[in-house]
Amino acid sequence: MKITGTAVSLNVAAADASAEFAKAHFGFTEAMSADGFVSLTHPDNGLNVIFLRTGLGSFKPQSIAGSAGQGTLIVLVVEDIDAEFARIAAGGATVVTEPETEPWGERYCQFADPNGIVWQLVQWV
Repeated sequence: MKITGTAVSLNVAAADASAEFAKAHFGFTEAMSADGFVSLTHPDNGLNVIFLRTGLGSFKPQSIAGSAGQGTLIVLVVEDIDAEFARIAAGGATVVTEPETEPWGERYCQFADPNGIVWQLVQWV
């Protein structure tokens, strides 16, 4: 198998709200959009994140078309977590967890977007 790209797709109540959050705070750009659908990409690493409005008829299978589940994290590895935390918090993002360091060397912080999706920044120290 040759994989030529990757994407994370999440169902949310307001696709545009999560997309605007990702663009404003994390540098994503819009690759394409339609009613209830926004596909984002990141210029640094090719990560694609797709937001689908909950209940969108084209979502298959319909049996799992609910909102993105609890415990879902979008994790981004960064070079200077403290500087990024300060910038994003100053930009008005909802802080879930301020920077802290785990015993195994993972320093992280978390923010919540308008749909409750948790965006986690990580720096290995």
